[in-house]
Amino acid sequence: MTTLTIAAQDSTTMIGRELKHTLRFPLLLIGSILGPVVFLLLFVYILGGPIGNGLGAAARGEPYVDFLVPGIVMMTVAAGSGTTAITVCTDMTAGIIDRFRTMAVSRGAVLTGHVGGTVLRTLITTTVITGVALLVGFRPQASVAGWFAVVGIVAAFAFALAWLSVALGLGAKSVAGANSASLPIQFLLPFLSSAFVPAGSMPAGVRWFAAHQPFTPVVESQRAADRRAARQHRLPGPGLVRGDRAGRLPVGQGRVPPRHPLK
Repeated sequence: MTTLTIAAQDSTTMIGRELKHTLRFPLLLIGSILGPVVFLLLFVYILGGPIGNGLGAAARGEPYVDFLVPGIVMMTVAAGSGTTAITVCTDMTAGIIDRFRTMAVSRGAVLTGHVGGTVLRTLITTTVITGVALLVGFRPQASVAGWFAVVGIVAAFAFALAWLSVALGLGAKSVAGANSASLPIQFLLPFLSSAFVPAGSMPAGVRWFAAHQPFTPVVESQRAADRRAARQHRLPGPGLVRGDRAGRLPVGQGRVPPRHPLK
C-alpha cells in the first residue's frame, strides 16, 4: 500500500474513534444543539417582533425567522469548535498521544480524525437545528441545487473552523483553557456579524468589523442559497412589458399601455 492509502485508512479509523467518543459522551453533542436552539426560540418568540419590524427593506419582505435561521445555523457550526478544542486538548494532556507514537499510525491521522468527526457532528447538529426551525415557521425557498449549496457551505465552514479549533486545542494547557479559547468563535464572531441583523444597520466601527470577518459572507451566502428558487422561478408580472419604450410598469398593475412603434 502507498503512504497515502495508509494515511487515509488511519484517518478513517480516527474518525471512527471520534464518533465512538461522541456516543460515549453525548453531552458535548447535546450542548452544541441546546445553545443554538435557545437562541433560535429567544429571537423568534421574544425578540423577533421588534427586530423584524425594524429590519424594513433589509429583510426583503421575508419573515424575520427566515432571515434569522441561516445565522443560527452558522452559530451551530461555531458551537462545534468548543467540542473540537476540548477533545484535542484532552488527547494531548491525557497521554494517549504518547501511546499513538509507539504505534504505526500516520502522524496527521489523529488531527484529521478530529476534523472529520467535527464535520460529521456538525452536519448532524445543523440538521436538528433546521428541523426545529421548520417547526417554528422557517420556510426556505431553496431549490434542490440550493439545498446542496447549503450543505456544502456548512461542511466547508465546519472544516475550516475545525482546523482552527484543533490549533486552539493544541495550544491550550487545560480543557478549561481550550474551551475559553473557543468562546470568541462560538459567540463573539456570530453576534458581530449579519447573523441577527444586517451589517448595514450597525454603528460604523462595528459595521466595518462585521463586513470584514468570515461569518458575515458565509451567512449571506446561505441566505442567498435559501432564496435561490424564489429568484430563479419568479415570473414577470403583468406590468413587465418588454419592448415598451416608456419603461416597465410596477408589478401587479393590471392595465398595459399600447405599444408605440419604434422610430
